[in-house]
Amino acid sequence: MNLKQILLLSLALFCFVWASKAAKVDTLNIPSRSMAKEIKTVVILPKGYSANTKYPVLYLLHGYSGNYSNWVKNTTVASLADQYGYMVVCPDGGFGSWYWDSANDRNYQYETFVSKELVDYIDQHYMTVKDRKGRAITGLSMGGHGALSLAIKHQDLYGAAGSTAGGVDFRPFPLNWEIKDRIGNYADVPQAWDDRVVINMIPKLLNNKLRLMIDCGKEDFFYTVNVALHDKLMYHNINHTFVTSEGGHNWAYWSRSIIYQMAFFNEFFNQPEKK
Repeated sequence: MNLKQILLLSLALFCFVWASKAAKVDTLNIPSRSMAKEIKTVVILPKGYSANTKYPVLYLLHGYSGNYSNWVKNTTVASLADQYGYMVVCPDGGFGSWYWDSANDRNYQYETFVSKELVDYIDQHYMTVKDRKGRAITGLSMGGHGALSLAIKHQDLYGAAGSTAGGVDFRPFPLNWEIKDRIGNYADVPQAWDDRVVINMIPKLLNNKLRLMIDCGKEDFFYTVNVALHDKLMYHNINHTFVTSEGGHNWAYWSRSIIYQMAFFNEFFNQPEKK
């Protein structure tokens, strides 16, 4: 065997070993009884995933018009899962579901799917920490709204929640993103809108019940409502992390923000729950 062959063999061996230690990324079809269909979901297992260990799980939601594959394709989320050693689950939330259950449309039962059917499936099929201390949820834009609203509604299920560039108050945008198709026109049913915006859910929070991280770029059209959310959390004495930096409503910003978000959740997973 000559030197060139040895080098090629060594390179092949290195690539095999590296790949065997890298995160495992699977795309599953997870059944939803509430919607009578299967929902595509990406599951990221960190390197070294073992049946002898229980792993925390971050549920990571996409934005309006996106899908289950967005986070894996556009960011380093799989490498970050390796770095921190916890699972990441990215469900499909529909084109414009806002992660709500719709009373009039069986195809839109995404609160039930994400916070009941999906969590149950992941806990049944993987080695997870089956407790709120081992569950967090975050997302971008529509998914930021979804993550915070689901966490506030299900504080027994999630121990931490986040949002990046979240649509935490969509009332300034009454004609956008199919919201009126889900819950009606703002002019006709203002209470339905008021009840669903995250900023109006703050009184339901107890201080330190949920670990919270909110971020938004300064050039983002949701920046003003995120600052308003931060101010209201401060007014109600709810501890949280609030981060702003340069950036707009795009993957250039979100690919940076997920680095800080996942570090935040890693800290949560590795600290005892506050009493």
